[in-house]
Amino acid sequence: MARPLRIALIGWGAINRRVAELLAERVPETVVIVAVGVRSAAAVAGLPANARMIASPGDLEALDLDLIIEAAGREAVAVWGEAALRQSRGFAVASTSAFCDDALLERLVSVADQVGSQILVPPGALAGIEAIAAASALPLDEVIHRIVKPPAAWRGTPAEGQVALDGLNEPVTFFTGSAREAASRFPQNANVAVVAALAGIGLDRSKVELVVDPRATGNSHQLSARGAFGTLTIAIENRPLAANPKSSEMTALSLVRLVENRVRALVQ
Repeated sequence: MARPLRIALIGWGAINRRVAELLAERVPETVVIVAVGVRSAAAVAGLPANARMIASPGDLEALDLDLIIEAAGREAVAVWGEAALRQSRGFAVASTSAFCDDALLERLVSVADQVGSQILVPPGALAGIEAIAAASALPLDEVIHRIVKPPAAWRGTPAEGQVALDGLNEPVTFFTGSAREAASRFPQNANVAVVAALAGIGLDRSKVELVVDPRATGNSHQLSARGAFGTLTIAIENRPLAANPKSSEMTALSLVRLVENRVRALVQ
C-alpha cells in the first residue's frame, strides 16, 4: 500500500476495544486508527495512540478516512451512517439490528450509491454466511437461526420477563419469531440475526429461535437453510467477550478480518 489504511471507530465499548487491540498486534504498520467516535468523553480512556476523540459526525470531515467501523449500538448507525458513507469508502456496521428500520437501510443504501461508498455487513458471530449469500442467488425456501446462550448472557434483557433465569435445569426456548422481531426486541443478543436474514431470505421470512441453556459455556449459533442449492446446516460455539458476555469474541474477530482483507494481497 502507498500508505496505511486510515480507519475510525464509532464506539469505544468491549467490541471496538478488542478490535483495536488485535489490529495493534497484527497489522500495526498497515492500519492506523485515526479517530474514535463517542457520545461522551467522560468515560473514555485508553484510546489508541494518536487517535483523536470525536463526538459528532461532522468531525469525520477532513480526516481522510478509508474505512469506518461502528460498534456503538443501533442508534449510532442512524446518527453516524450518512456521514460515514460520505467521508469514507466503506462503513462497516456491527449493530445490524438498526437495519430492522427499512427506511434507514433504504436511505443509507441510497447515499452509498450516490457517493460510491459501501455498507459492509460483517458475519459477526456467525459461520456460513458466505454460503447462504451465495445460495440466495437461487430460490431459498427456509432459513432458521437458533441462538443458544447461558443465563448470564440474557440478564438485563427482556428474556428475564419470559423465563426464570435462575435455577434452570434444562434449555428453554423462550422466543420463536422472525429475525426482524428477534433483533428488535433483543438487540444485544440477537443483533446478528439480521446478518443471516440480509444474506438470505430477508428479515420477515427468516425464522429465529432464542434459547437459554444453563449448561452452555459459550454463545452458540445454529444455522440451517434449504432451497434450490440443496441444504446447509452449520453450528458455531463462540467464547464470550471477557468484557461483555452478551457479545462473542468472534464478533470482534470478524471486524478484524474485514479490516485485514483491505490491506492484504491474498483475501479469503
